Amino acid sequence: MVVKLLFLWLLFCLSWAQEQRCLQSASSCDECIQAGCAWCNSPQAHIRCATTEKLRSTGCHGRHIYNPSGSIQVVKNDSGADPADAEPLLLQPQEVSLHLRPGVRESFPLTISKATDHPTPEPIMNLSNVPAGVQVTFSSITKGNPQLLQVSVEAAQCPRKSGASNQNRTGPWSILITPRGFSVSLKLEITLLCECNCTGSHEENSPACSHHGTVVCGQCECYVPYFGKQCQMNGDFISPQYEDLCRMGPNAPVCSGRGICVEGFCECNRRADPNEMYSGRYCECSNFDCPHHNNRLCGGNGRCACGRCVCNSEWIGSACNCSTETASCMAKNQMLCNGRGVCECGKCHCMPPHVGATCEECPDCVDVCQDHAACMECRAFRTGAKKDT
Repeated sequence: MVVKLLFLWLLFCLSWAQEQRCLQSASSCDECIQAGCAWCNSPQAHIRCATTEKLRSTGCHGRHIYNPSGSIQVVKNDSGADPADAEPLLLQPQEVSLHLRPGVRESFPLTISKATDHPTPEPIMNLSNVPAGVQVTFSSITKGNPQLLQVSVEAAQCPRKSGASNQNRTGPWSILITPRGFSVSLKLEITLLCECNCTGSHEENSPACSHHGTVVCGQCECYVPYFGKQCQMNGDFISPQYEDLCRMGPNAPVCSGRGICVEGFCECNRRADPNEMYSGRYCECSNFDCPHHNNRLCGGNGRCACGRCVCNSEWIGSACNCSTETASCMAKNQMLCNGRGVCECGKCHCMPPHVGATCEECPDCVDVCQDHAACMECRAFRTGAKKDT
């Protein structure tokens, strides 16, 4: 029962962390899906970025939900001739195209056939042209000849939009997988799913935008000089001195004290570091003013969005300082914290009187030997408290 409750509690914590990550990534469709969430394209949506289940429960129809998933396509898979008659080694498939969503692992089988007179040790796979942040691993499914491996590919996160690397920040990239000592290779083409494909949802002069803008991914892109959530305000009729439109509230500072008001719009101040910036209707957001852990923004395990950390997968906490990894909490009996505690941030918090790294120690517990000591003394030596019973 205790184990079941701990498991349910862990699921609740992970679900809550995911919802918080989605809410913090709601400024655009791209940011939303990069956080591992789903986006609602409907102009009537009250919540845009959440889990698929949450969006459905708030009334977003399935046809308006954008939640891309990875895919694997075998491009080339020639069986070839008998390896003994041609090359000493045959790989199947020879070319694979992989669409990869960051934080989600995709796997496919790789068959290695060797010539009959060739030795069959465990192959060592060489990789070339692997982009930063992409991890390729191998695990053996069957041994012998032919041998079956599982190839797993995962990207930690989408590359940042900065510098000239923008042109190829999401691929496609070509990786070569070559067994050491051979010339044949598997070509793996990887494309990251980091951007929303909302071209099919454009609506010019949309009523949802007061006929003054275009709906893109469910949001209004207003025509000049209109602005507002539904493009309902006309900038031509705003007095330059009327700064109330640049305040978040009646007594709030103009542009949150981080910019100047120009004709009712905030122009945010620029930072000395070009990677640091203010944003938002009132310059209320920043991408650098987030909690630090170990002197790193968001612990180096996430990104800063509007003053809050959006953590990478497998990390939670206000500073992305808490790992959801549980291997370090696994006891010898393959139970988390021996069923006597809760695994938080990769560490066990034991329920008294249990202690230890995995809650397997209990100095104050009565063990079976202590429990039967009086009986054993009586039976073996005819002495002790129970000698007359």
